[in-house]
Amino acid sequence: MKDVTIIPFNGRQPQIHESAFVAPGCRLIGDVRIGEGASVWYNCVLRADVNYIEIGARSNIQDGSVIHCDEDHGDIRPGWPTIIGEDVLIGHMAMIHGATLHPKSFVGLGAIVMDGCEIESGGMIAAGGMLTPKKIIRAGEMWGGRPAKKMRDLTDQQQAMNLLGVGHYVENAKAHKAAVNGD
Repeated sequence: MKDVTIIPFNGRQPQIHESAFVAPGCRLIGDVRIGEGASVWYNCVLRADVNYIEIGARSNIQDGSVIHCDEDHGDIRPGWPTIIGEDVLIGHMAMIHGATLHPKSFVGLGAIVMDGCEIESGGMIAAGGMLTPKKIIRAGEMWGGRPAKKMRDLTDQQQAMNLLGVGHYVENAKAHKAAVNGD
C-alpha cells in the first residue's frame, strides 16, 4: 500500500483484506482488522493499541476520521473495542472511540461516537452530533446535537438512501485503488 503507515504494536499487526482500499496518508496501528471491500480514505488514523478495531465488509471510513478503542480498566470496568459491522457509512472527520456500529448504520460528517455506545442497524447519528458514553441509537432512529438526542425515526426510504452511499463508496474505492496503484 502506497504511502500508508502500518505499525505493528504489542505483537499485533493490521490485517487488511486484499480487496480493501486504504488510501495514502492513512495510519494503521496495532490490532486493526479491515474486511472485504471496505475502504479507509485519505488521512485517517486507526489506532488499535489498547484493544482491537474491526471494520466489516464494504464499510467505509471517510477522509480524516479517527478511530480508537478503549482499554480494559481491570476491576473498574472492561474496555471496549471498536466494532464496525458490514455496510456502515462513516462520514468525513468522524471520531469513533470504543463503540459498536451495527451493520447498515450511519455516522454523519464530523460526528463523535464515544465509549460503550451502539448504533443499531439503520440507525444514524447526524452530522456534527456527539453521542456521549453508553448511549444507544436504536434501529431506524436518527439522533443529532451535542450531546445527541433522538430527533426522529427514519423512513424506510431514508434508510435505503443511506445504503446507496455504501455502494457508491465500494465502487469509488475500486477506482481510487486503481489510480493509486497506477493501473
